Amino acid sequence: MAKVVYTANAHVTGGRQHGHGRTDDGVLEVDLRPPGGEEAGTNPEQLFAVGYAACFEGAIGVVARRQKVEADDVEIDSEVDLVTTEERGFTVAVRMNVTLPSIDDIEEAAELVRNAHQVCPYSNATRGNIDVRFRVNGQEL
Repeated sequence: MAKVVYTANAHVTGGRQHGHGRTDDGVLEVDLRPPGGEEAGTNPEQLFAVGYAACFEGAIGVVARRQKVEADDVEIDSEVDLVTTEERGFTVAVRMNVTLPSIDDIEEAAELVRNAHQVCPYSNATRGNIDVRFRVNGQEL
């Protein structure tokens, strides 16, 4: 049976145009603005990019420990595109550039990332719904 490990709570008013969001613990508090605007603030795509990359880095750590591989120096640059659909809606697409300096063998690094993609909650939530692509140590997966 599934067990809830953690629940995040946030409150948002005003949406992405001129909104404000905060977590119930007060640690995260942001003004929300549309992408590319002049006003100070962040947008949901930026928040998603940070959240997915942080989650994926954690998944790499879990898988590296399971595989007995050293990967404490991982870095991830994530990009999240806001994309229009033919149905006049929107979706997102993700590109993750994963750098594993301590792993010289590209196949070993690629296997670690592929396995992390099976473990990461964000990957599991988005699989089959959006385009997610990876680069590992400069190589396309």
